[in-house]
Amino acid sequence: MMFNRPHFKEYVMARLVTIAILLFIVFSIFLILITPDTQDEITPIFLIALAFSIFIFFIYRGAGHMQKELTTINKYLANLEEIDQIDYEAHFFTQEFEEINQNLIGALKKAKKREDIKQRYNAKLKLKNRQRADMISAIAHEFRNPIASIMGYSQTLQDDPDIPKLLQEKFLGKIYNNGNKIEALLSRLILWNKFESGEATLHKSSFDIYTLTQEIKLALEEQYKNREILIKGESHVVEADRTLMEVVLKNLIENALKYSKDEVLVEIEGSRISVSDKGVGISDKDIDKVTKKFYRSGTHNWDNSMGLGLSIVKTILALHQSKLDIKSKENEGSTFSFSF
Repeated sequence: MMFNRPHFKEYVMARLVTIAILLFIVFSIFLILITPDTQDEITPIFLIALAFSIFIFFIYRGAGHMQKELTTINKYLANLEEIDQIDYEAHFFTQEFEEINQNLIGALKKAKKREDIKQRYNAKLKLKNRQRADMISAIAHEFRNPIASIMGYSQTLQDDPDIPKLLQEKFLGKIYNNGNKIEALLSRLILWNKFESGEATLHKSSFDIYTLTQEIKLALEEQYKNREILIKGESHVVEADRTLMEVVLKNLIENALKYSKDEVLVEIEGSRISVSDKGVGISDKDIDKVTKKFYRSGTHNWDNSMGLGLSIVKTILALHQSKLDIKSKENEGSTFSFSF
């Protein structure tokens, strides 16, 4: 059978009562030996017994206080995982126990702070892991179509060397365009990774935003045949990162081209720039979500570049102390605008 250790009060009282009884017996024998009259021995022995009883009672009370304080301290230590349930207002009988109490409170609060930091870190880690899984899923989804097209056209050209020249050129053009799509997706992924790691920096310069918009218009009209991009406004010199602003304007204009069939209007009014379309529009419940990383609507994929395009736009504008303003109505169109 395992030995059960006594409580503090039980241990003190057992030792004390044993010593008191031994001392009582010794004093009683001593009185009997030195007192010839037996009648005179009873009163001193009674007084000694009473004195020992009172002494034991007060020791019992003191031991009870000490056991209570030790129990409180033990409670602190036993509830490290439930620190909020501990009574920090407890006061102790002795200075030493009060100091131990204060030191324990400090240690427990530090432990709680460390636990809170650990929980926040774990939450961030779970979010990062979920985002990484979303990113891998998005990459697989977006790369699948252009890769399948490249493989299909290449296989056709390889299997039939007698394909007419015009058809060969058409297939080669399709292969080239899909290769450009993959390159654009990779560039966007690299840019997003720089933002995530904090490596992206601004390289500001003075340039004409109207001229930059004209260059983007020419490049996109080559890619989107039979589509019209209208630019309304006049020259306006701004101080910004030209490369990143090109990403912003190209993303917004291309986004408008993808989700509308009519012309796309770019307006430059001083330091404010807006891109408008007459496309499918965005529902009220989706407006606040379309700029989030990896967001994909159940009805439309607002951004077919891994759900990063509008998120990157928002981040670049934030670096320029600006923000993206979105106004949209379903089946009527959308306007994306920002100011320098």
